[in-house]
Formats: sequence, C-alpha cells, structure tokens
Amino acid sequence: MNTTLYNFYIQDRSYRETYRKTIDRDLAHEFSEAGLSDEERVCRRFEILCEAEEAHIHDFEKIVMLRTVKNIPDCFTEEEWQERRERGFIHENGYVSNLCPNYARVISSGLLSCLEGADEYRTRVINAIISLTDKYLAAAKTAERSDLVEIFTQIPRYGARNFREALQFFRILHFALWLEGDYHNTVGRFDRFMYPYFKADMDAGVYDEDSALELIEDFFISFNKDSDLYFGQQQGDNGQSLVLGGIDESGKDCYNLLSKLCLRASMNLKVIDPKINLRVSKSTPLSVYEECTNLTKAGLGFPQYSNDDVVIPALEKLGYSHEDAVNYVVAACWEFIIPGCGNDIPNICALNLPMITDAAIRETIPTAKDFDEVLFAVRDKIFDECEAMIKQVNRGVLVAPSPFMDILRDGKKYNNFGIHGCGIAAATDALYSVKQHIFDNKDVTPEALIEALDTNFENAPELLHLLRYETPKMGQGRRLVDMLAGFIMDDFADALKGHKNTAGGRFRAGTGTAMFYLWHASELGATADGRRAGEPFGANFSPSLYIKTQGPLSVIDSFTSNKMAKVMNGGPLTLEFDSAIFNGKDSLRKVASLVKYFIERGGHQLQLNSVSLEAMKAAQENPELYKNLVVRIWGWSAYFVELDKEFQDHVMMRREHTV
Repeated sequence: MNTTLYNFYIQDRSYRETYRKTIDRDLAHEFSEAGLSDEERVCRRFEILCEAEEAHIHDFEKIVMLRTVKNIPDCFTEEEWQERRERGFIHENGYVSNLCPNYARVISSGLLSCLEGADEYRTRVINAIISLTDKYLAAAKTAERSDLVEIFTQIPRYGARNFREALQFFRILHFALWLEGDYHNTVGRFDRFMYPYFKADMDAGVYDEDSALELIEDFFISFNKDSDLYFGQQQGDNGQSLVLGGIDESGKDCYNLLSKLCLRASMNLKVIDPKINLRVSKSTPLSVYEECTNLTKAGLGFPQYSNDDVVIPALEKLGYSHEDAVNYVVAACWEFIIPGCGNDIPNICALNLPMITDAAIRETIPTAKDFDEVLFAVRDKIFDECEAMIKQVNRGVLVAPSPFMDILRDGKKYNNFGIHGCGIAAATDALYSVKQHIFDNKDVTPEALIEALDTNFENAPELLHLLRYETPKMGQGRRLVDMLAGFIMDDFADALKGHKNTAGGRFRAGTGTAMFYLWHASELGATADGRRAGEPFGANFSPSLYIKTQGPLSVIDSFTSNKMAKVMNGGPLTLEFDSAIFNGKDSLRKVASLVKYFIERGGHQLQLNSVSLEAMKAAQENPELYKNLVVRIWGWSAYFVELDKEFQDHVMMRREHTV
C-alpha cells in the first residue's frame, strides 16, 4: 500500500480545506431570468464548473483528479421545482441517478470519437471536460510528471492503450458525471471491462501482482477523494458499487485475477468505497467465498452477494433479454439494473407493508369468521396502495437532462420502475400473531389486541411479551410463518403485474427498504407482532430486530423458503455477526460455508456485517478515536461516526449471530 497516499486522502483529509472553494453564484435564478432551456442550463452549469475546477497533482499519486469546487449550484429555482411537482412526479432530487453507463466503449475509443453525430450539448460537455483535463496536462508538465504528460496527451481525447490509462480514463468519466449533477453513478462489471487492459499489461510484464495491486489501491482511493461531496441520505450512501464475477453470455464464469486483486485491495485499504458486489452461483467454489469472508471479518460490510442462478432467469421473466440479463449489475445499493442500455428507476417508491397489514388486521378481526378474510383484506389493500402509487408516478416522471450521461450510454432500452417492499418480516409476523392467537388458539380477543395496539401496550405487558418474544416469527425456520411471507410477496408482485409506466416500462416488486425501515416505521403505531410505536423494522429482507433465532441457519432457511422470481427488484437478506466469532477456529470457513449454503438454497441476495457492540458504544462516546470503524447500513457501508444517531442505533439493535 502507498501509505503516503492513504494518509493524505483517507487519514488526514486536510486537503478538503486546502484545495476546495465555493462557487458563490445563484445559477438557478441566473438561468431562470435568462429563460434558458433545461438542456442549456445543465450544459452551461457543467461548463462553468469545469472552468472553475483547478488541477492539483501530488508526486505520490498515479490516478489523479480532485474536486476543488465544493458545491454544485442547482439549475432550477425552488419555484420552478414546485411547478414541476405540480405537473409531474419528481424522483428524489430530480436529476439522473442509479444508472450504469457503458464506460468500456468510451474508454476504448476516446471522447473525440463521440463527437460524430453529437448534438450541440453533447459536443459542449465533451469540449468542457477535455479542457479540464488539459489543465491536468499542463500541471503534469509543470510538475515534470512525464508519466502523466503521456497519459493526458492520449486520454480522454483518444482511447486508453493500457491498464493505467484505462483506470485514469474511468476516473475522468466518473468525475464528470458527478460534476454534471448525476448521482449514485455505479461502476458496473469492473473485472470484465477492465480485464483486457489488465491482462495485456500483465502478459507484457508491465506489472506483477504486487505492482498491479498497488495501482488498483491507488485507483480505489480515488473513489474516496470527493465522496463527502456526493449526494446521499447519509455519508457513504453514494452509489459507488463495483461488481465482480458472474457469468458471461456463454455461461463462462468471469471471476479472474483482477477480481482477486480487487478483493485484496479492499482488504488492505479498509475504505468504504468502492462497495464490492460479487456475483456467484451454485458452481462458485468455497475458496472464493473464503477470500470474500476476509472482507467480512475486517468489518467492511461487503462484498454483497447476488445469485446468478436466481437473478438471471427472474430478470428474463421481467422482459430483459438473455444477453442483457446475464450482464446485470447493481444500482447504488442492491437493485438489479442493466449497464449501458438501462434507463430503469429502481427505487421510484416504497410500499409500507406493516402499515397495510395493520390496517387490514384492525378492520377485519372484530367480525372475520376465519383468517382467510384477513389475508384477502391484506391483498386488497396491497392492490389499492400499489394502484395509488402507480397513479402518482404515472403523472409523468420529470428528470433533468444529462448530456454527458447520454454520451456514455447506448440508448434507453429498459425503462422499468422498481418499488421497495418495506418491512416484509414485520408484516408477516403481525399476520401470524393474529392467525395463532385470534383464530387458532383463541387466547387473545380482537378487542384486547386492538386496545393494546391503540395504547402502545402500556396496559398489556403480558400480551406485549407474548407477541414480541413467544410467538413464532419469520427467521426461525417455521414453514407456516414463512408461507405468509410468500403470500405477501406474491400479492405485491401481482398488484404490479400488467401495469405500464409512462415510459412504456414495467413496475418491479422488490424486497429492499432503503431508509424506509426507519421512515415508514416512524409513521406507524404499535403492531400485532409486538412492535411498539415508532420502533424500526428490520433493514431490507431481514428478520425483526427483537426476534429469538436459533442461529443464522434458521434465518437462511426462512428467507430462502419462498421463490423470489416475482420480487426481483433486489433487496438482500442482511445477517449481523459478532466480530468475536472470527476469533474461533475455522470461523472463516464456517462463515464462507454459510454463504455457500444460502446460494445453494436459492437465496437471491445476501450481505453480511461483522460488528462489535462494545466498539460502537465506545465510538458514540469518543468518535474521534473510531474514525475508521465501518458498518453496513441498508445497501452500503459507512464510517460509523459519520452516521446520524438513529442509523447508529439501528445497527446496534440488530441481532448478532454466531456460527
């Protein structure tokens, strides 16, 4: 590892104060008063930012480019945003996000080749980024960095000729996307599109494994230079997701030496970016899982695993061609998207399943003759809520133009929208509580349950204990409970089936939550699973926080008991392990075997977190001593001390498993 580089960008971080400046211009009002079109606004802002950026090169870095402009002024006034909200649907902050462009094409051909057939705006943004990189060429000459002079003389005008030029070219493209205002720009199948450059240099003896690893580490550090400036719900939520492994169109496994070195680079650096995602299958050997488990042991919260055996056929059923489905990547967190030609919005809305279930329970149990009436009521409410969301979205999604992203993608072949299914375990547990205690055992009356829910169990501690701790729950490997989860997921998928969005795409059901495991929960009172008012749900496709499990195997058995093909928007099972388990003999192999077991049982997506409750408590008390403590949140990793307390507390509440 280049310790000087690491200390400068990761440990010290004083460069953020030294080199950065703020643009003190109200571009939104300037553009509005000038009556500029949306395209002109985005393009002109990009030109202004490129012009304002300064070039800084340090003698200890090989992959350069550093944001020197802190802020990206908005293109539109608040009044203009409000007008847009009134006539259409604004997703998040209204700019392009969660896409994976075709980096490989531009890296291989160069930006000048993209000028052919380009309109005015694409031409201008290409010229703007070339002008910015020319500043780096000039700075390299001044610093007498002949290596960088050679690189910036070639790229980005022309295609990369070797591994280092390809890495630097990627940095330029990725830098430009963020500067344009796009966000959650994902990396894609890095070990596929970079492998030809890597292999050619390795075969030519330009690098050995050690020197190649050092270059990859330098490249990985570049993801962290500006990440504090990137848009996200929390620090670390920036979408810099990198995918390794997986099969190609012929079914061949693409895991290679570059894949291994990427894992090793993450292990050495222990930084939160890029987030590693590994595509695996039943044929993936245990040795690969063992390599990956080293990162889990280090507490990085990745790699996140996606199962090709399950995901690819499910995507094909959703209308993706086989050629595109086998090339899938993940969006900012875990949603499945197609690089290059995908224009999906995989997180357009979120369905509050515990709220729906609670409403159905309250309405039906006073008069229902059997439990089926409750299930039918849940189904009806899921359909009603999905119809309302679809109607809201289909007012028309308004997204600001992105000429630079348009340069990097091959059209908009897919325009599907994904909807999160939030709190599946909490909804399932509440339904099973009603089934067991109201209809089967008849040991709780409908009136007593509703009164307890209305009063947040204040006068019913025995009932709270019964529902919270003694009633079977999803994650305990109980088939009757897990079947209810299957009903909920099927109803969710069926409610979206056949609907088209205004872009002609489908709606996709998923098992993720994003931040809604806190937001949705805060809006909901006490529920029949023994959850008190405001208490959070489990993140993503995971058990409730207070469940008594028999260990991780029972959780995996529950969460792989249903077929997931109909809810393939993405959303992983998340397992938390006490970091002390890795002190045990053969612990690495045991955890790796657990991941392999999950994949072999047909699990679709999995993420693991190694946590220490004692370390997190200490970090809350003395954050300055724990700056590098990493935890997994919902689909990304973060430095614990940079999180808001509600996110810290949720991680601390999650169950720690042993193997």
